[in-house]
Amino acid sequence: MKALLIGREPERDLGYSYVTQPPYDAVVIGSLTFSQLLQFSQEPALEALAQGKSVLLYTPGLPEAPKNRAMAASIAGARRQLKNWGVVFSDGQHRHLITAQEARAMKLSGRNPGPGAVLTPLAKEILEGSE
Repeated sequence: MKALLIGREPERDLGYSYVTQPPYDAVVIGSLTFSQLLQFSQEPALEALAQGKSVLLYTPGLPEAPKNRAMAASIAGARRQLKNWGVVFSDGQHRHLITAQEARAMKLSGRNPGPGAVLTPLAKEILEGSE
């Protein structure tokens, strides 16, 4: 599968070949700065979320937690917001990410996701029969 890469390429293989322009199946955010995390405005990632595509955030590419408590709380809030939008956080451990496209194919063939699989919000809806 092809993924648009934002930031640095993850050190671990996440199962994607990276591209710099459409078409792509998912977006991988390999790294973010404090500013980018607090004021998330990565247009390709937001557009992908709006289209139901997978957006994966590689957590080792995030800056270390700040010692300033107020800033740390803001960072935690920003992470929660991204998760609420459907961004999947991954440390690169090999867990298969099920996209909406894969979920549709699985549903047609009567297959279920394997153990440890991570489903995008839309893929979960598809497999639960909501779409």
